[in-house]
Amino acid sequence: MAIASASVIPVFLAGALAVQIEHSTGMHADGIGESVAIYFACGALTSVWIGHVAERLGFARVLRISTVVSALALFLIGGLGRSLPAIAGLLALAGLANGAAQPAINGYLAERANPASAGLAFGLKQSSVPIATLLGGLAVPAIALTVGWPWAFAGAGVLALVVGRLLPRDVPKTGTEQSQKLGRPDPYSGDPEPSRGGPEPISPSTGPGGTGPGATGLARSGVEVAPLIALALAGALGAGAANALGSFLVSAGVHDSFSPGVAGLLAAMGSVCGLTSRIVSGARADRRGGGHLRVVAIMLLVGAGGYLLLATGIQAAFIAGTVLAYGAGWGWNGLFNFAVVRTHPHAPARATGITQAGVFVGGILGPLAFGLLVAHASYAIAWGLDVAAAFAAAAAMLAGRRLMVRRQGMVALHQIDPDS
Repeated sequence: MAIASASVIPVFLAGALAVQIEHSTGMHADGIGESVAIYFACGALTSVWIGHVAERLGFARVLRISTVVSALALFLIGGLGRSLPAIAGLLALAGLANGAAQPAINGYLAERANPASAGLAFGLKQSSVPIATLLGGLAVPAIALTVGWPWAFAGAGVLALVVGRLLPRDVPKTGTEQSQKLGRPDPYSGDPEPSRGGPEPISPSTGPGGTGPGATGLARSGVEVAPLIALALAGALGAGAANALGSFLVSAGVHDSFSPGVAGLLAAMGSVCGLTSRIVSGARADRRGGGHLRVVAIMLLVGAGGYLLLATGIQAAFIAGTVLAYGAGWGWNGLFNFAVVRTHPHAPARATGITQAGVFVGGILGPLAFGLLVAHASYAIAWGLDVAAAFAAAAAMLAGRRLMVRRQGMVALHQIDPDS
């Protein structure tokens, strides 16, 4: 969780400190949006292919490297970030580090987490984003308004270096140890719930993406691409709205007559709601056993209600919208990754690398579109875009789930009747 927080804190710190950065550099809201978009674009570049690399080099080694790069970017932003090109370029460096870190963390957890509490483990891991936004929100009154925003980046860089040293080294393992651990039957392996007749996880030797007779016409990489693309689209839409929330909530709060300090505390409060939601939804997933992607879709719809409240410009509604948008509209990520890993037990880093690329694409387009709408229209219209994106994300999530269930049903049928 600490490693993941160190990987994402550069972009959310930039969003929380946007007002102070704009005042000292002359940047505008669309400039911050463009910088955030560049960060996620660079993350998308590394996310898809890094999963296979991390599985060969070792997850812990990749995570240590990414943490050092993230710390370097934080130090340089604090020391040299005095213009839009400088901040955008350094956030690009941090984005490359985050794109490598996220699939590696998913693989690391899939390799080591107890299957009976894996949902909680992924919920804790995805709490890194609320923690990063919490720290960003607290940095406004505690650091930016006292000693200056560059010191917030310098302090975050120190924290990144410290947590990088805390990660245990890779444990030597036999070639199939990870697959044996994740591939064994357990009540949390699939979606839909196995107890209702759902199939076991796809095996690389017998199912889609494998090399056995069930692998006709499919990539031999341990993953089925079509459902993952649909889920990546859902992740892009949902994350686009959520990342705009994290990047612009403080600025929007100031626009709606909150003081900068209070707006920062609102972001911190929302982050606590998001953190709690991710942990609770992960723990409940361990007891529920299936239907995780349906729950993700419901959370996205509740989050859409939060964005709608933010669009009103009424302070009381803004506070309630912050709770819903962070708690539900941005609380689904851990459960989402957990569902993808459980349905791809033999290639968790590669599968989540594909879906994470969608999340990064959303991180590119969401803040960029939001910033442009704020600069040329209004915050109300920009929040309206988030409402529409959250609804579309829920629909795409359910579509991806249907594709996955249909494909797994075909695999189960083939195992019963190979000629089918």
